[in-house]
Amino acid sequence: MAARGTTKRASAVAAPPSCSCFARFVFLASFLLLVALVYSAASPSIIPRYDDRLKDPPARRGDRLTCNYSDGSWIPEPETVPSRYDHTCKEIFKGWNCIGNRKINGRDLLRWRWQPSRCHLPRLDPLRFLHRFRDSNIGFVGDSLNRNMFASLVCMLRSASGEVRKWRPAGADRGFTFLNYNLTIAYHRTNLLVQYGRWSASDLGGPLELRGYKQGYRVDVDVPERSWAEAPGFHHILIFNTGHWWWAPSKFDPVQSPMLFFENGLPLLPPVTPEIGFSLALRHMILYVERRTTMDTMKFFRTQSPRHFEGGDWNLGGSCRRTQPLLPHEVEELFSTKNATNAEARVINRHLYEVLHGTSFHILDITRMSELRADAHPSTTGGKMHEDCMHWCLPGLTDTWNDAFVATLEDHLGN
Repeated sequence: MAARGTTKRASAVAAPPSCSCFARFVFLASFLLLVALVYSAASPSIIPRYDDRLKDPPARRGDRLTCNYSDGSWIPEPETVPSRYDHTCKEIFKGWNCIGNRKINGRDLLRWRWQPSRCHLPRLDPLRFLHRFRDSNIGFVGDSLNRNMFASLVCMLRSASGEVRKWRPAGADRGFTFLNYNLTIAYHRTNLLVQYGRWSASDLGGPLELRGYKQGYRVDVDVPERSWAEAPGFHHILIFNTGHWWWAPSKFDPVQSPMLFFENGLPLLPPVTPEIGFSLALRHMILYVERRTTMDTMKFFRTQSPRHFEGGDWNLGGSCRRTQPLLPHEVEELFSTKNATNAEARVINRHLYEVLHGTSFHILDITRMSELRADAHPSTTGGKMHEDCMHWCLPGLTDTWNDAFVATLEDHLGN
């Protein structure tokens, strides 16, 4: 039956249609085409127009594309937006409390919004975050700039949930558990990520002594510092940083107290520069973390936070007293590699991108948005003998770092 029916339809198609049948066919086809066009116009969510997609590029994994949150500009809000938290949050280190310390533009910092070039960066919703990441452990591992970011996140979450208990996982410098959500957030302090300590020449001699070294710092590029060695096995989400201490001549004077690098317990010979030691340490620590985490662990490495010293370095009278974000050409003048005072951020980032390529780490790039914000440091209000042009006011810029962190996290996890 099927074969015969097919043969009959084929014969009918081959025969020339009569005028009346042909007219009805044309009318029916035109009508169906009109219905399809009307339905398409009324349902852009089902069949989006190409130019509509260009007007509002998607910013979520579910929409097939993710946003480059690092590329954009700072937009002044017409009015001061509500503060996410205020200066009374106890986790704010005293020197970073610019509103409490009456910095002249302390409150003005809250009215600047980071606008990515091709999408929207949502503000972190504390209650949504607490619900979404309940029964999780989140660890910040790094120097005081990561504590800056840690404090920002804790203060934002405390504004939505006051049931908090201090609790430090093994090795952590600080930590809090949000009891209603069983969510723990901790900060593991480490300056270099790797273990280091004072080194002095031995009376028995050795390869370094033969090269004239009398003292310095022994830096073991393949041994993690104890403060965070257990963190990869405990936290579900990790945010790492390092960099500032590697270029700190006041700590590691290349003549009086040089960094002397060791691997497998033996000195690297001939001795290598801090730049080479930095890359070696990064490679070892990334492998260390990857071997001790599960496939479900989300691992981020934050790019370098820039300094904004003008007129000299921190110990040479450098200052940062601007009250407005920098213009693009001012950024290039201040951060050119020819300007040794602030060149470290871009030098460090080159190493980070090279070493992290092909690993399971996600890069959280906050450098560009931060380079523009010379106005957002504690400056003279930090209470130090020199101006603080390295850390950031709280509330302030690191709140936006956390916006980008959480948005990137949700992009990869899916909404």
